[in-house]
Amino acid sequence: MSVKVSLIVAMAENRVIGKDNTLPWRISSDLQYFKEKTMGKPVIMGRKTFDSIGQPLPGRTNIVITRDTSFGPEGVIPAFEPEMALDVGQSLAAAKGLEEVMVIGGAQIYDLVMPQADRLYLTLVKGQVEGDALFPEFEHHEWLEYSREDRLAGEKDSHDYSLLVLDRL
Repeated sequence: MSVKVSLIVAMAENRVIGKDNTLPWRISSDLQYFKEKTMGKPVIMGRKTFDSIGQPLPGRTNIVITRDTSFGPEGVIPAFEPEMALDVGQSLAAAKGLEEVMVIGGAQIYDLVMPQADRLYLTLVKGQVEGDALFPEFEHHEWLEYSREDRLAGEKDSHDYSLLVLDRL
């Protein structure tokens, strides 16, 4: 069984995914969705994303891509290039019988890993949002929409959104 490379991201219609190293919206049910999809799996992130979270995500193997060879907080596996992170993540996932490794950002990491991605968990946030981090452009015709669930903003949410799962053709 080969282990899929899956990207999980919340993105506004104008491809914005972040502003000042934080999420530029509040959608509590999407955070729960993120937790459900990533729990128990290896998660790969860049150093800025790790810093914005502030600690390793519990219940997941945290792999952080960094150029800093002295980087090594407790509970984190450092990787010094994306290929290394993917190899480690896929090996750990395979050893646990998991079907995927999750890439959780940020923008630079998505851009570097997108060519290897097999699946995309995309939370599409309705509207144009101001931000300084963008999800990379991708060819929609190369992806099959496996599922889509449109949701209205709840009382704890700032925006309507859709949950999409896309598989590479």
